[in-house]
Amino acid sequence: MKPRLLVLVAIVAFAAAVAGVFLGRHFLPHPVAGGVELHDVLHSKLDLDDRQKAQIELLEQRFAVRRRALELELRADNARLADAIETEHGNGPGVAAAVDQSHQAMGQLQKETLGHIFAMRQILRPDQAKTFDQAVVHALTDDAR
Repeated sequence: MKPRLLVLVAIVAFAAAVAGVFLGRHFLPHPVAGGVELHDVLHSKLDLDDRQKAQIELLEQRFAVRRRALELELRADNARLADAIETEHGNGPGVAAAVDQSHQAMGQLQKETLGHIFAMRQILRPDQAKTFDQAVVHALTDDAR
């Protein structure tokens, strides 16, 4: 292939790729994170009274601290995993141990997140809880559909 033709093909391919990304970002729906959607339902669609708002705010403040601690633990686990991979250059015992430790922290985060969700649910009236439950199920299953 001639060099000029090769350069032309590369430029056209690059322009097509950029156009595809632009069109995809412009016309395709952007995914909404489940936690964001759940937060929106909780704070804008359930018509919480002042007592409920105060109780949920307290729960959210407490959970934010705990979630941040668990996220930092996960980050440390990932660093240990990276070190093990760099040391072993394969799926050795250090890598396996680091993966297991990471999974333990992920599981703890998931359990505590569910505990937080159930604690917020206890503050809601039955009619609010029904809407909240639907939002939780949607947040957990939307990406799988």
